[in-house]
Amino acid sequence: QVQLVESGGGLVQAGGSLRLSCAASGRTSSSYAMGWFRQAPGKEREFVAGLSRRAGFTYYADSVKGRFTISRDNGKNTMYLQMNSLKPEDTAVYFCAAAAGPLAPRKEYEYDFWGQGTQVTVSS
Repeated sequence: QVQLVESGGGLVQAGGSLRLSCAASGRTSSSYAMGWFRQAPGKEREFVAGLSRRAGFTYYADSVKGRFTISRDNGKNTMYLQMNSLKPEDTAVYFCAAAAGPLAPRKEYEYDFWGQGTQVTVSS
């Protein structure tokens, strides 16, 4: 079992940057593949980025590739999402999630644990 808490959201102008954090407690986050999802108002939750349990393979949605970077610090039991060149369409609640398998799936139903989310708002 792992508990996840996101932080780092806020209001930023288009073109700006934010770094989201996902702190894990309980079982260490290095025991899980990790992912970031987001949900905009009136839309379904969508995959943003994933990080495999070992080997550090990363995966990104096409909409964020080249702008967002997922990483983790096992010593701090924390995962990050560095978001650069933000666009208004990136506005959403961002969630971190943990999956028991080795890879980071793109489907939310394949994740076992979720954080409560953090709001990111990008103004034009």
